[in-house]
Amino acid sequence: MHQLSQIIAHYGIWLVFLNVLVEQLGIPLPALPTLIVAGALASQGAISAPGVFFAALVAALIADTTWYVLGRRHGRRLLNTLCRVSLSPDACVRQTEGIFERWGVRSLIAAKFVAGFSTVAPALSGMMRVPPRKFFAYDTVGVVMWAGSGIGLGFVFHGAVDKILDFLDGYGRGALLILGGVLALFILFKWWQRWRFFRALRMARISPQELHGLIDAQAKPVVVDVRTETGLRGSPRRIPGAMVLDLQSIDANIARIPKGREIVVYCT
Repeated sequence: MHQLSQIIAHYGIWLVFLNVLVEQLGIPLPALPTLIVAGALASQGAISAPGVFFAALVAALIADTTWYVLGRRHGRRLLNTLCRVSLSPDACVRQTEGIFERWGVRSLIAAKFVAGFSTVAPALSGMMRVPPRKFFAYDTVGVVMWAGSGIGLGFVFHGAVDKILDFLDGYGRGALLILGGVLALFILFKWWQRWRFFRALRMARISPQELHGLIDAQAKPVVVDVRTETGLRGSPRRIPGAMVLDLQSIDANIARIPKGREIVVYCT
């Protein structure tokens, strides 16, 4: 049997508990493969399926409740910190706020299935002051679906899981090197994509200090606040005189923007 299977079978639900807890706290150590392998082992009687499910449920709820409490206490500072360590920090805040604005607390049901949203969603719920009971109810449903689907996939397709593990086992350490190489290439691609984005915008960007200087010099720049509704509620402070326009409504309100003046756009 593959070494991963042996480890999971030996350490059982404690390994599942720790893996889920660590992943949901933000460390990129995927727990879904562990749940799938645990489900396959459960189908063979090597491990308890209810025990695996309960361990995953408790671990995820502990992590999510921690982020929820921190979100209520620290608000936007915590959200910004979480997004800074993501692979797409420039889009993280707007994407997560956009999902939450569209679906509200119901987004917690699918949060575990959306890359990058799983850790941020509980913190965002705390920031938006979602009632604790409501948060716990929706989050529990989401965790049950996520953990249940992983264990269920392994349980139903245990034959295919065994074949995949045997295939990887045949490559030994080479399989780990291949998987690590794919992950490294993905991270490198995201870094290159971000570097190219900043290079294209370097001449168009302006620092807060430079904008403050333009305002003091009576240059009268047009400042446009395009933060999301969630962003505005989370941080109500605004640059004095800024126009508030949603990105989706800029075309319809373009006539409101004075011509012949510098235009400065800022978001979350």
